[in-house]
Amino acid sequence: MKNTISALMLSTALMIGAGTSALAQDKTVKIGNLTDMSGLYADVGGPGSTLAAQMAIEDSGLTKKGWKVDVIAADHQNKPDVGTTTTRQWIDVEKVDVVVDVLNSGVALAVKNVVTEKNAIMINSGAASSDLTNAQCSPNVVHWVYDTYMLANSTGSALVKAGGDSWFFLTADYAFGAALERDTTAAVTKAGGKVLGGVKHPLNSSDFSSFLLQAQASKAKIVGLANAGGDTTNSIKQAAEFGIVKGGQRLAGLLMFVSDVNSLGLNVAQGLNFTETFYWDLNDGTRAFSKRFSERMKNKAPPTMVQAGVYSGLMHYFKTLEAMGGNPHDGAKVVAKMKEMPTDDPLFGKGSIQPNGRKIHPAYLFEVKKPSESKGPWDYYKLVGTTPAEQAFRPLSESVCPLVKK
Repeated sequence: MKNTISALMLSTALMIGAGTSALAQDKTVKIGNLTDMSGLYADVGGPGSTLAAQMAIEDSGLTKKGWKVDVIAADHQNKPDVGTTTTRQWIDVEKVDVVVDVLNSGVALAVKNVVTEKNAIMINSGAASSDLTNAQCSPNVVHWVYDTYMLANSTGSALVKAGGDSWFFLTADYAFGAALERDTTAAVTKAGGKVLGGVKHPLNSSDFSSFLLQAQASKAKIVGLANAGGDTTNSIKQAAEFGIVKGGQRLAGLLMFVSDVNSLGLNVAQGLNFTETFYWDLNDGTRAFSKRFSERMKNKAPPTMVQAGVYSGLMHYFKTLEAMGGNPHDGAKVVAKMKEMPTDDPLFGKGSIQPNGRKIHPAYLFEVKKPSESKGPWDYYKLVGTTPAEQAFRPLSESVCPLVKK
């Protein structure tokens, strides 16, 4: 009887050990690219973000080492309910481990709750709201690329120092616009400027005439565009028709992408100042990746900073899983390990992930070239200034995220 019991105990121990080992060595990963495939942000993320994810899988080398890594994609239609329903389906049925891109702050803030509840991961490179790593931070979220605090701190402060000390806002009427106007107002007033007023417009507007007339009547030196994608390009085009810039006011694109400048054309966009953390022609590393990327895009466009962020975020995620010896399918545990490891890739350089989930790296203030200065397709920017990583984003001393120990 003693021998039988001993044998059973040994067998059970071996089975538990084998199970634990199998869990540690699980080498399957599924990625969900949740983005805008057909709306005003499709050129910013969309199919290009799926390509960026695929390139990260290829460049990681994991599949050659026996890993099985897949990527699927869906259009959230800029609707939080669609985003959360898709994410639940992905995690529960498709066994998705990590959700990427997530353009649209309203969607991202809602999806953040789902990935936290399900202990999955969101590597956000598309949504801008700084609340994702501040008041609404989560141990399951990493915020790559940019946020409203950084954009406001860089562009807003620089323009006030250059003489743009009175502002009027055109703001997209949802979470992103509200956060961007809030953070830019704080940066402007801190730098000694003042806000004269503002007006909110519906997402994906086609007619900005009434909003621009209010901006014109305000006599503010700077008209701050707290919107993005098609809303930004439409408001800039219509501002030109109203003669706002010719009348002495300046436009500040608080969130712009290379795809926006391409849509506007240099004749309209020349002289605009805005902040990005990635530009295809910034250095040898960005140029090499962008060449490979654009060759695989139907329109031959270089990557936006959102698409670059999908690639960069996943490359760090893959390095983390490899360092862990497998995928534990435990979102909070993987994110904690991601924060321990320094980040380094050819697109964003060296950086780190703060305890609140905020990935930090340098930010660049660009000015759009005149047509005569451009040397070819997509040669649109000239570098005006660089903000070091430790200065670009919200200091941890100002954070209200409960993950930050003080």
